[in-house]
Amino acid sequence: METKDLYPKATKSLADKRAALAPEAMEAWSNFSKTVFSEGALPEKTKQLIAVAVAHVTQCPYCIKSHTKQAMRKGASQQEIMEAIWVATEMRAGGAFAHSLIALDEMGE
Repeated sequence: METKDLYPKATKSLADKRAALAPEAMEAWSNFSKTVFSEGALPEKTKQLIAVAVAHVTQCPYCIKSHTKQAMRKGASQQEIMEAIWVATEMRAGGAFAHSLIALDEMGE
């Protein structure tokens, strides 16, 4: 029995199908993405490092791969990328730590 990967390989064929099924939404998404990641108050490199971190929190493998490549293209070092990932790791764990107050409060009543 063949095992199918959980996440299919991102291919041009699948991207084209997605765009064809909802062209207006795809165009809006593309324009939004270009706007968000363009140089602004934050440099593009910083925006890509934020995206790498967030992609680890949202656990999107496509985003992790894409934004890691983009961060490197924008001049991020491997150390900067790993540090961004560690910041994301702390923030994700921090949610459980912070929410422990809810359980502690409930236990006290």
